[in-house]
Amino acid sequence: MLPGPLVMQDMEVRQRNLLRPDRMGRITCATRIYWGRHNPMGDTSEAEGDPRGRPRVRHDRLRRVRALPAVETPGEVRGRLGRLPYDGGGVPVSRRVAVAVLDDYTSAALESADWARIVPEADLTVFAEPIPTASRAEVLRPFEVVVAMRERMPVPASLLQELPNLRLLVTTGMRNRAIDIEAAGGIGIVVAGTGVKSGTTAELTWALILGLLRDVPANDALLRSGGWQSTASGDLAGETLGLLGLGRLGTRVARVGQALDMDVVAWSPHLTPERAAEAGVEAVSRLELFERSRVVSLHLVLAESTRGIVGARELEALGPDAYLVNTSRSGLVDQDALRVALRAGTIGGAALDVFDEEPLPADAWVRSAPRTILSPHLGYVTRENLRVVYREAAEDIRGFLDGVTPRVLGAVDGQGR
Repeated sequence: MLPGPLVMQDMEVRQRNLLRPDRMGRITCATRIYWGRHNPMGDTSEAEGDPRGRPRVRHDRLRRVRALPAVETPGEVRGRLGRLPYDGGGVPVSRRVAVAVLDDYTSAALESADWARIVPEADLTVFAEPIPTASRAEVLRPFEVVVAMRERMPVPASLLQELPNLRLLVTTGMRNRAIDIEAAGGIGIVVAGTGVKSGTTAELTWALILGLLRDVPANDALLRSGGWQSTASGDLAGETLGLLGLGRLGTRVARVGQALDMDVVAWSPHLTPERAAEAGVEAVSRLELFERSRVVSLHLVLAESTRGIVGARELEALGPDAYLVNTSRSGLVDQDALRVALRAGTIGGAALDVFDEEPLPADAWVRSAPRTILSPHLGYVTRENLRVVYREAAEDIRGFLDGVTPRVLGAVDGQGR
């Protein structure tokens, strides 16, 4: 299931038996891959042979590999793909199934679901960091199932065409604009989703709002450096909260604002006064929202019609005593205009959980931007939410192998590849 040596030179692999056998003694094989940057598992042992006298992974450029109980070598799995009978789901029966779990930044995938019980025939390879763009096709080519974490890695038609073994693509959540679902269905790849816990992003939104208004990061740093109070922070009661978007998340954020005695105004392309009134919110124009609000929080879906919807005009209307919070999508904000506004003090500050490029590059301008709180796209990253998405991802794989895939996104061409 692992890629060839040419793409492995910057890779570190950790294999570890992290999963307990089920009642029948079956164990799911798991591999973790890190692209030479960090090793949260802390293992440094060298590769060991399997009970049949063969190394579990045979690549000269792999560094620090810990072997697991053997099942099949990658070559054996790939070699048997064309010789086995297929079930109704289009997957060979009675064999191991190569599964890639992408972008598991927090190393939570293996612990968040009982993979050994749900899909004991799965050989899991967990990628703890992003796969370099140029290597994605080669790295993922051996896999029949790929589990994508939200929109962390784009999966366009061009990449799908280079993955001849791929049969099932699972995305966490029920919407993923980074996957070409139509192209996948056209070549017989099933795309399935998972449920998610509601409310996690709204909770983070309020953590960021309160952090901005009470200047928590700066005061924490001051106290740790030996200082004490030096500034007075702002209040929320009696101020106006502006919401760009009043859907499920925006409505949750509005309820907390109302509980804190804030006036809440909202705008979205299709928001009516009646719908706003149902949430106890006043519908206003977009520019009026920025002019009136002490805090503006973004909760719109990114589309061509909303890309760059917050620009220099809106930021100027917001003013030097008000704040912008974005836990939605970076593309909603004109980044050049935001950079200018922060450095010039046109706005009071910004809290950002989303960025144009993720993970955020070390030299990104926003890392040194004044009056900001930054979080590494934590909106949906909670322990319980990860348990939900990984458990349901495993259930999607189980259903697919059994010929009944739950939570399918888009149509699938019955002819397949």
